[in-house]
Amino acid sequence: MAELNNNDEGVVLTPVEQAAIVLLSIGEEPAAAVLRCLERDELIELTQVMSRMSGIKVDSVKYAVQNFFDDYREQSGLHGASRTYLKRSLDLALGSDIANSVLNTIYGDAIRPMMARLQYASPKWLAEFISHEHVQMQAVFLAFLSPALAGQIIEGLPEASRDLVLLNLARLDEIDRDLLKELEDLVTRCLSALDTQSASVEGVRQVAEILNRLPNNRAGMVELLRAHDPDVVSQIEMSMYDFFILSRQTEQVITRLLDDIPLEQWAIALKGAEPALRDAILSAMPKRQAQSFEDLMRRSGPVPMSRIEQTRKDIMVAVKALADAGEIDVQLFAEATAE
Repeated sequence: MAELNNNDEGVVLTPVEQAAIVLLSIGEEPAAAVLRCLERDELIELTQVMSRMSGIKVDSVKYAVQNFFDDYREQSGLHGASRTYLKRSLDLALGSDIANSVLNTIYGDAIRPMMARLQYASPKWLAEFISHEHVQMQAVFLAFLSPALAGQIIEGLPEASRDLVLLNLARLDEIDRDLLKELEDLVTRCLSALDTQSASVEGVRQVAEILNRLPNNRAGMVELLRAHDPDVVSQIEMSMYDFFILSRQTEQVITRLLDDIPLEQWAIALKGAEPALRDAILSAMPKRQAQSFEDLMRRSGPVPMSRIEQTRKDIMVAVKALADAGEIDVQLFAEATAE
């Protein structure tokens, strides 16, 4: 971002910009400790803002830091008391067990920041790592993860035990201290092993992006690759013809697709689609047809994601067939244009 804006009424900063300034002000190690507690999307958004910041004015820093401390005083009610101090005090007043319960209510489970770091690991690798644990421990492990990541891990576990893991997970309510300690040990071992893992890359997606940008004889290169490995080329072609590329096609191409593909399929495929993609399709329709189409989408109600994904694949198969036949000219990547 460029230099942060001020106006006559005071400093204008978004909450994310204020958070970025606070982290930039406290030093690398404290900032890293905070970042480890964030969800993946939050971390990416915040670090992107931090990386773009330059020319931050003193007034902006004062504004962000002051807001931080004002919010802290209002929300924490602790006024600077450390967890260690509170633990000693509550132990004396209430006993260790009750003190731990109270502190967990105030601070949240200590295990959660550790678990948050696992969102960057491969779900398949995590499934393999916990597969030898007791099903109860597997269930506790999944309980502290996002549903999306937990679902991917379940898919990677042995099929014979998945139902028992889910059953144990459904029966969880309060988790006793000994089990939490076992979980902490498991997560610590998991994070230590994770540090030794190599980085993962999306090779199929990368090749698809490269092929989409080849200036000449893209089809010839695809056929050469197909001679070596037909299965991987099928995956590459599916990635090349990602559903979102329809958002960058000309109105002429979209109109042809609307003629060939039933509106009922579009009504399913566009559910949950990015606004740019929906706008591209709707803008190619006559006004009355667009109104009828939006009514059709509303009437169809919620649709399972599996059906939506399959419908999108079916549409892109038709798109590829038309492109291969030379009946439409498909733009496979966001190419710069000039007039």
